[in-house]
Amino acid sequence: MLTLLVTLAVAVSIVTCAPTRPGRPHHFKGQPISTTVDLGYSKYQGLDLEPAGVKQWLGIRFAAPPTGDLRWRAPQEPPLNNSEVLPATQFGATCIGYWIETLSDIVNEDCLYLDVFAPANVTTESNLPGNKVQINYRVGVYGFLASETIRGNGDLNVGLLDQRFALHWVQNYIHLFGGNREHVVIHGDSAGAGSVAYHMTAYGGRNDNLFVGGMAESEFWPTHRTVPEMEFQFDEFAANVSCSATEAPNGDVLACLRSKDTVTLQSADHQGTFPDASGVAEWWFLPVVDGTFSTDYLYNLFEQGKVVPVPLLVGDDTDEGTGFAPNATNSTEFMTFIKSNFPKLSEADLQLINETYPEDGFGTFPNHAAYFAATETAYGENTFICPGIEMSNSLSTFNSPAEVWNYRYNVQDQQNIAAGLGVPHVSEKPAIWGVNNTGPCDGCSYETYNAAIVPVMMSYWLSFVVSLNPNTHKDPSAPYWAPWVAGSEGYGNGTDEVQRIVIETNATRMETVPSAQLKRCEFWLSLANVTEQ
Repeated sequence: MLTLLVTLAVAVSIVTCAPTRPGRPHHFKGQPISTTVDLGYSKYQGLDLEPAGVKQWLGIRFAAPPTGDLRWRAPQEPPLNNSEVLPATQFGATCIGYWIETLSDIVNEDCLYLDVFAPANVTTESNLPGNKVQINYRVGVYGFLASETIRGNGDLNVGLLDQRFALHWVQNYIHLFGGNREHVVIHGDSAGAGSVAYHMTAYGGRNDNLFVGGMAESEFWPTHRTVPEMEFQFDEFAANVSCSATEAPNGDVLACLRSKDTVTLQSADHQGTFPDASGVAEWWFLPVVDGTFSTDYLYNLFEQGKVVPVPLLVGDDTDEGTGFAPNATNSTEFMTFIKSNFPKLSEADLQLINETYPEDGFGTFPNHAAYFAATETAYGENTFICPGIEMSNSLSTFNSPAEVWNYRYNVQDQQNIAAGLGVPHVSEKPAIWGVNNTGPCDGCSYETYNAAIVPVMMSYWLSFVVSLNPNTHKDPSAPYWAPWVAGSEGYGNGTDEVQRIVIETNATRMETVPSAQLKRCEFWLSLANVTEQ
């Protein structure tokens, strides 16, 4: 899984497989696949990691470098290079974001690479049970600068278009690695999980048969504004690099921006303040409603069933907001933070939010002030948890029979608890991908008192990848994970009850989603056209 780590993990991965039983030895027919793969446009030499039983190809270019005149344009076909066999033994450069201060060979604009992993005994006829692709895509100003100027001589939402281009790459080439292009599951956490939502609703929910299932962990739905609303940001960015309409040669702002070196552009890739907001926004360069790839706010698209109806595994952590919320001491600081991220909220809206999330309604967190709990709960539910409930409700409404599984991750890490973070955003990553595979874990709880949750999580996730159902090949100790069933009234008001699984060390179980949380999510749904989510 590719992770571009700031406070928020940005990750998207694509998994292809053929249904089979995990853990059973595979005796593939056909000729063994060489570590040298000819993609037509280039040949790549990967690695056979025999002790680990894995073949891997790292740093495969899937699109042309998005630099110079290709900035703010949809990804283009990769350049031809058949004169040599290229090494695919090291990860390609990570795409640069606003948090990066120093450019290098491993962090820069030329970053449209992907990686493929397969069992060592993969063959030409494997139709592979367990082939994984992880992708890079443009982020920050390089992926999401928006203006009618860009629409006229480029493309909007190019970061999402990079992901879509990679999905088409999988359809065209994954068979060369023994993969099954008819069984592709897309996965992401945080912004990557938000990307899963964007692809499920892309082009108004058009099904291009690029994937058969989705997995979204801590799905991120920030404000999702229109192009006219973001013209101020484009103008501000251009002025900050001396490319304003009065400074650009011949008044061509976009040509001026494309002529600048990366260091100059990077100097202006930072957070800012939305009009009518008094504080700096948590997230700045974001996807926009462009009328083509993104035709409307995500809530509207899911509410209308304009979504590709595939099985979905989706969920969140208990305390999603703790890593983002300020340590608010009073309601004014609480409301300033919310308004900074959702600038169209009126005073009346803010008053309702304040009443919905009272100071004493959500417990306390160590080392934090009085309004922190209300602030983190409001932001965590607004931006992560309630979008997951919306996705669950929509897919189970428009899919028949229901094919949605929702979870709440509640594995207690003593250091996080003591720090006042509870169970924070994307806490589940080490349990899904394994100890030390998402960062150093020396002596961490997943090696000690939380070790038992790792096989439970891995088996649920692998089972979904293989069979589009987390129960088919679950760990014998794990309980049955009942699917989400949409309520007949709202998110389950009245006599209806909706259930999700609580994933907790030695205590994983089904729970009824609290009616109070469902009502708060319905409240955010009612504000979706104002928060622009």
